[in-house]
Amino acid sequence: MKILDKYILKKFLQNFFGAYIILTIIFIFQFIWMFIDDLAGKGLDLGIILKFLIYNIPGLTPLVLPLTVLLASILTFGTFAENYEFAAMKSTGFSLIRAMRPLIFFMIILSIVTFFINNNLIPAAELTTFNLRNNIKKAKPALAITEGAFNDLDMYNMKVDDKYGENDRFLKNVVIHKNSKDNKNYTVIKAKDGELLSSEESNILQLILKDGYYYEDIKSNNPKKRENYPFAKAYFDTYTINVDVSGFNNEDLDEVKIDNTFKMMNVTELHQAVDSIEDGYKNNMNQFGENLLKRSGFQDINTNIINKIDTTKVQDFSKINSLIALVDPVKRKQVIDIALNSTSNKINTLNGKKGDYAIRKKMLNKHIITFNNKFSLSVACMVLFFVGAPLGAIIRKGGLGLPIIISMIIFLAYHFLGMFTDNFSEDGSISPALASWIPTLVMLPIGIYFTDRASKDRPIADWYKYYSPFTRLFKKIFKALNSL
Repeated sequence: MKILDKYILKKFLQNFFGAYIILTIIFIFQFIWMFIDDLAGKGLDLGIILKFLIYNIPGLTPLVLPLTVLLASILTFGTFAENYEFAAMKSTGFSLIRAMRPLIFFMIILSIVTFFINNNLIPAAELTTFNLRNNIKKAKPALAITEGAFNDLDMYNMKVDDKYGENDRFLKNVVIHKNSKDNKNYTVIKAKDGELLSSEESNILQLILKDGYYYEDIKSNNPKKRENYPFAKAYFDTYTINVDVSGFNNEDLDEVKIDNTFKMMNVTELHQAVDSIEDGYKNNMNQFGENLLKRSGFQDINTNIINKIDTTKVQDFSKINSLIALVDPVKRKQVIDIALNSTSNKINTLNGKKGDYAIRKKMLNKHIITFNNKFSLSVACMVLFFVGAPLGAIIRKGGLGLPIIISMIIFLAYHFLGMFTDNFSEDGSISPALASWIPTLVMLPIGIYFTDRASKDRPIADWYKYYSPFTRLFKKIFKALNSL
């Protein structure tokens, strides 16, 4: 490798790793702010919190890496052009493409590493993070209670409007459904306030409820008395519930249990999951269609008509406008009502299945999007390099001012375009396989255009071509006015 190639690669790597570290720290702080309420002041060890941060660093790659490549490219070549180093390179016979050659090799290696991170490291980190959070909730029951939603806690299903105080031990507006042995809800407990008391030495979690009511449906052995819906109601000042958390506190925070979500899969697993979900989706839809057709009786309609209609009384079938005309006038209303009810039931069934199939289709599309994202990110890093490097040579500005602004504008366009296409592809508005590649495909002609302009030492656009006709027109107008 020539000395100049080493120099270019050295400058780029300095900017690359500097930008990567800074951007990673920024996004980590964003993550901390998102989960500060779930982590801070909950009695968690510092090591557990650090695990959260470390495990989430690989997941930042789709955000950090494209922006890092773009920013490092603009900074490196912008500095070369601003300090006339690029002009000196050209004087020795180095073209823009020749100067980019060592970086192109580096970007090829980076694309391979990016695919490895996306395919292996991120799924492993997602799996570990998910299970760590899940196990912490079991080890710390107060964390398992989410405000405004029902939460399973041993044999109880509990909802609270608010948690406050030290370690969120105090609860507001508590509603509890007690699960019976036959998995039915006969008991409901409501309280204005509650408090969680636990001890490291004890496996019992005490839930102290204050100022509430206890409702219980009484199950009668006499079937006739069940129709009366008897129930018991009692008011209490204080009511204590003891929950056995021995199974919770024995949780291994590093134990792996759940590993079947699409974010935790590599390319091979995603491919198998897509095939499985797609086959299940098609088979379920075909089976539903066949059952609906059988239930409609449409297949037997010709046989029924032939058997039930006296064809000898019908002189000319061509004069009959509808099948209802063949039915006895006395029974027509009854037949119409049956047909309307049957049609209404079929429509309700279809509407109910429509939502189910929409969820299945959305899950299938998410798997396909994730599968294609494994590859598109690697290609996007290469494409964004060809956008940033020539753009830096064109604008001829280094430092942390204009290059940061330009790189942020381009990255936000790339990022939000990716978000929009992913959202549209989830419901099938556009192909999910294409959605992952659209931002890269949009940036590709921009990179080719910038590279061509920079290689020819031309600005981004020949603005003179666009405003020169207007300049000549205004000159003629002013000249005519002055001659008057």
